[in-house]
Amino acid sequence: MDLKFAFAVNNDGEFQETHFGDADKYLIYEHDSKEMIFINEIINKNKDIDENKKHGSEKKGNAVINYLTEINVNILVSRQFGQNLKMINKHFVPVLITDENINNTIKFLEKNVFLIYKELRIKETDYNLFRVKNGILK
Repeated sequence: MDLKFAFAVNNDGEFQETHFGDADKYLIYEHDSKEMIFINEIINKNKDIDENKKHGSEKKGNAVINYLTEINVNILVSRQFGQNLKMINKHFVPVLITDENINNTIKFLEKNVFLIYKELRIKETDYNLFRVKNGILK
C-alpha cells in the first residue's frame, strides 16, 4: 500500500498554527517503504470556501476531501484540525504534530510509519487521530 502525505503549510513552506483546511498550500510526500520523498506542492484552492459564512463549513470540508482524494493522498499532517475532523477521518489518517520543522517531522514519521500502515490495513474508514506526544506517535 502506498502512503501519500499532505503537509499543511503556509506560503513560506512552514507548518502553520491553523486548521488543515486553512493552509495556504500542501506539500505532497510519498513513503516508498524506506523514506519520505517529496512529490509536489499544491495550492489550497479551497482555503476560502464559505469562510465568510461559517468557519468549518461542510462544503469546505468536502471540497478539501475531494481535492486530496483525487491525487490519492491518504494521510494529512497538520498542527491543527478543526471541526471537520469527523469528516476528514472517514477518508484520511490525520496526524497532529507539534514541531514546526518539516525535516524533523519527516524523520519522525519515517521512524513511526509502521503505525500508520497498520491503521490503513485494519480500517477502511473512521481512522484514529494520531498525535505526536513526548516524541511518541499515539
